[in-house]
Order: sequence, then C-alpha cells, then structure tokens
Amino acid sequence: MSQDHNKEQFDIYYNAGKIALERGNYQLSVENLVKAIRFIGAGSRLGGEAQIWLVTAYQAAGQQEDAIALCEKLTVHPHFKIRDQAKDVLYIMKAPRLERPQEWMVEIPDLTTEESSSPQYLTTKPIKSNNIKRGRVVPEVDLSQVDTKDNQFIGIALIVILLSLGSLFFLQ
Repeated sequence: MSQDHNKEQFDIYYNAGKIALERGNYQLSVENLVKAIRFIGAGSRLGGEAQIWLVTAYQAAGQQEDAIALCEKLTVHPHFKIRDQAKDVLYIMKAPRLERPQEWMVEIPDLTTEESSSPQYLTTKPIKSNNIKRGRVVPEVDLSQVDTKDNQFIGIALIVILLSLGSLFFLQ
C-alpha cells in the first residue's frame, strides 16, 4: 500500500472515530480509531493524536483499564506534546473519585414522551400594519423650490464657542 492511500484511510477512520465519539457512539469510535492507528503507525504524531482520542473513547465506553494502559504507554511516545498530554490525562484518570451527594445531582427529564413534545407556548400571527406601505417611492425634491437662505445660526454658534474657549484660556 502506498503512503497516500494509508493517509487517506487514516483520515477516513480517524474522522469517523472522532465524530462517533462526539455523537455518543463510543464503541464505534473505539473501532474506527483502532483501524485508523493501524494505517498511520502508533509512533507518529498523528498516530499519537489518534491514540489520545482512543483513550477518551475507551474511557467513555467504560473500558477504564484499557484507557489507563494505553495512556501509560503514551507517556513514552516519541512526540513530546503527546507525552505531555498523556501524562496530564493519566493524572486525571488516576485521581481518586469523589463521592457526590444525591442533592448535588440534577435529574434531566426525558423529553421524548408524547406529552412533553407539544409546545408549551403558542405563537401568534404577526400584526399587520396598515401604516407600512411597501414599494412606496419617495419623490425627489426640487432644490430650486426649497428655501435655502442661511439663517446665520452656524456663525453665531461658532462665535459663542470661540468666546467660551477664549475665556477658558484667559482664566487660566
């Protein structure tokens, strides 16, 4: 088999394994990730990344011993980032489990039942406004008909501003 074919097969199984893990199909994820690792090699960087995903899939599938064993194997991986990540994950997996009181737990109701699938709130139809007329064209204004005589407002406003600023500088 050629390298390109192996890389293509790796990508197919690797992505399928990640998607299966994200969708909660943990056993399918384990199967796809194991196949992906066979195509790329466990010692490569991509193989290490796939094995980190496989550790997560093992743990999600309830195969804690397999996850810990693989993670311990990855602590001596040739790629340093994979080693560091494996050490961090292994530390978390070997941490003691804390007991959680029942009152800390939240029970999530099953939303697949027939009764709860109907909407609780009903929407209404949007209110039609007669004031809004679509497609109305605004006529252009003839500027020769508009009174454009200057009413001296700008000049007076500038003089007031200059006097105010001048008095501020003078008082300092």
